[in-house]
Amino acid sequence: MRVLFTVFPATAHVHPIVPLAWALQNAGHEVRVAIHPDTVHLVTEAGLPAVPLGSREVLADAVKWNDNFEMLDSLSDALSLDTGDAPQWERQWQGLTGMLGMFTPMVDDLVAFCRGWRPDLVVWDPFCVAAGVAARVTGAAHARFLWGQDNIGWLRGTSLERRGGGADPVDALMAPMLERYGLDYSEDLLLGQWTIDPMPEALRLPLPHRYEPLRRVPYNGSAVAPAWVHERPERPRVLLTLGIGGRGRQLFKAAGVSFPEVVDALAGLDVEVVATLHRAMLETVTRVPDNVRLTEYVPLAQILPSCSAIIHHGGGGTFAAATAAAVPQLIVPMPCWSEATTARFMAGRGAGLVVTTEEFDTELLRKQITRLLDEPSFGEGAQALRAEINQAPGPAEFVSVLEALTAEHRR
Repeated sequence: MRVLFTVFPATAHVHPIVPLAWALQNAGHEVRVAIHPDTVHLVTEAGLPAVPLGSREVLADAVKWNDNFEMLDSLSDALSLDTGDAPQWERQWQGLTGMLGMFTPMVDDLVAFCRGWRPDLVVWDPFCVAAGVAARVTGAAHARFLWGQDNIGWLRGTSLERRGGGADPVDALMAPMLERYGLDYSEDLLLGQWTIDPMPEALRLPLPHRYEPLRRVPYNGSAVAPAWVHERPERPRVLLTLGIGGRGRQLFKAAGVSFPEVVDALAGLDVEVVATLHRAMLETVTRVPDNVRLTEYVPLAQILPSCSAIIHHGGGGTFAAATAAAVPQLIVPMPCWSEATTARFMAGRGAGLVVTTEEFDTELLRKQITRLLDEPSFGEGAQALRAEINQAPGPAEFVSVLEALTAEHRR
């Protein structure tokens, strides 16, 4: 069969789909990945065929977030959702549906490509609702691919329950795409005919939609690993990383502690510190202690097997990589989507500790890292969490699930 992935133009959104796309190719299926013209390299570097769609002007600001460190202040916690306490759900839903509308200009290009290539299945990023419309027009089966908890599904359900008689923001989102093709709205155009969910089952929100569990196999990009990555460290190796999505890089500013102060605090422990951060942040360190390595980027899947602990912001990709390597985690959540929920889940499984930005300081950091390294329960918890995650089918096993669902839903 032919499978089209449609992806939001950001590194953190491309990486999660790569192992499944590889598995489909390895099983003999044809795969294409549709993405913004300025981010096709994220796809081709993973060995996948890219289809550039839309003009460079569409989503231009989103593309800049991949590399422009100066744009960090434009990121916020506006889309962060804690379903246990979400009093601002209506404001968040209005903002999120407005954001989803950024893909409206791409619908004609997507429809044109689907009419020409005739995919059997369209797998789309939750932000790329235009892909569901293109699938409906051309008769393809279609499913969302989550990269975090289903905030969109939860906010949509809450809106339907609580909105009353007010205007439905989904009408304004979908009408410009549906009217041009004479289509009526149905919920699958917003939420997929089914949803591929690579999050741990225990983190799945209790929603009345069809979710198909998939074990997230970490892919963090390709790079030539430095020789030291493969050498056994003489002291416990502690990795500090703030992800590739942007929001995590605001951690030190939010906590009121500078990166050089963190480096000095960790350097005082009997550990080897590896910090993989943006170049602009690394350049703030004027004195590098002997037991500290500062490096701009090393794929997590390459370095984590040699680590004894990891410090990060709670992003889905970093959490998945640390879990797959069974490395105890210290998460300082930087709310962007579901980081706080992920952190609580990890700590509840005994696989690490959580420190909020409000309480984060160098003394507590040293204390909690020492606990992770000295108390065997955290290593045991990390092993148990990996075993729990591994119960879900991996990408190769999941191909047959997609084959069956595609046969059921395509027209």
